[in-house]
Amino acid sequence: MTNRPSDARKNTTSPQSGGADDGRPGPMEVLRQARVQFAELTGMTAESVSSFEQTEDGWVLEIEVLELARIPDTMSLLASYQVDLDPQGGLTGYRRIRRYERGRADAHRPGGR
Repeated sequence: MTNRPSDARKNTTSPQSGGADDGRPGPMEVLRQARVQFAELTGMTAESVSSFEQTEDGWVLEIEVLELARIPDTMSLLASYQVDLDPQGGLTGYRRIRRYERGRADAHRPGGR
């Protein structure tokens, strides 16, 4: 059997793996890494990622966390954190952008935010 150029393996990834052809992690891998890094730094586990955006400088996520458990659960305090990542998915900074009770909806804000 001969090796033809078309037989060579390419560095491609499937949507399931989340990687990019240029060696940078894809969106799913970035999300996984961000959740782990954020938990290690803050001691808080992400309940969800409510927004996710690739920027010129890397990635920006908004992560929702439980800050204070209360009974009943609808009175628990949650917080949204903006998490900034470099292009490889390394956490470069975070900040709390709001704090709210679990059972309380946000007032409508222009632009959907």
